[in-house]
Amino acid sequence: MRAVPVPIDPEIAARMAGQPAGEPITRETLVASRAGMAGFFPPAAEVIGARPVRAEERLIPGPAGELEVTIIRPAEPRPDAPGLYNMHGGGLIMGTRHMDTGRIVDLVEEFGFVAVNVEYRLAPEHPYLAPMDDCYAGLDWMAGHAGELGFDAGRLFTIGGSAGGLLSASMALQARDNGGPAIAGQVLLVPMLDYRNTSVSTHQYPTDGPWSRHIDVLSWDCVLGDLVTGDDVSPYVAPANAADLSGLPPAYIELGSAETLRDEALAYATRIWAAGGEAELHIWSGGTHGFEMFHPDTRLAHDALAARSSWFRRMLAR
Repeated sequence: MRAVPVPIDPEIAARMAGQPAGEPITRETLVASRAGMAGFFPPAAEVIGARPVRAEERLIPGPAGELEVTIIRPAEPRPDAPGLYNMHGGGLIMGTRHMDTGRIVDLVEEFGFVAVNVEYRLAPEHPYLAPMDDCYAGLDWMAGHAGELGFDAGRLFTIGGSAGGLLSASMALQARDNGGPAIAGQVLLVPMLDYRNTSVSTHQYPTDGPWSRHIDVLSWDCVLGDLVTGDDVSPYVAPANAADLSGLPPAYIELGSAETLRDEALAYATRIWAAGGEAELHIWSGGTHGFEMFHPDTRLAHDALAARSSWFRRMLAR
């Protein structure tokens, strides 16, 4: 049966129609693509402007040298503030922490989070477990410095989009298996979870959209190398490989129906439920990859962000 794409939300489709498609990313164009992507996202101070939020750039210890992090928190300290640990997207081969600043600042202002946004090493220069090792080191540092940073270590959430969603799931698995840090909830936005690319949704978008099968295959090939054709891949790199999804923190999983990664996210949520865990899954009809970030003024994005805020409010009220 031919894999027919799901119709895109009309508002989003109208905006996408006015955007140039661009050439497919390859290994040869990766450096230029990174530079082009980085140019779209200004530093935190510029994004914050006059809002009652402040940002601090810091270097922290990592497994292979220092890690750059941006700490974003309310201008006025809040008692019992929750913590938020963010990992950016880009397929583990592109992107910087600055691409998520807008999302983080909104959550800091709305809920009083103290947030840490980490810069991690990228493949293919640093393949396989390097991004996960960096992110786990940053998470461990954040939890260990809760008093200094000014948040409640018992209310620490992880969040990320696309590859960041993968990393958020990875942090939850590693924290469970290593006996900490304690994670109150994991937010997986358009998560990249399975390197096999065998689902229906991955065949529905072979080259089209903001995250196609083509770029997903390239990303996994850069991360895994020869391991990409086998089954011996750590679940910390590909959470879909986790044999056991019990004992994990509550998960919030969000993406659109017109999305390459749709089916692997659905499968992951289903397996969390089967293990007796908590997962709230939102698949927004007609939503494309990262629609709430790329098209924030659409009705679909507005509703998705409202649902996300509702989940945070309920988790923080526990």
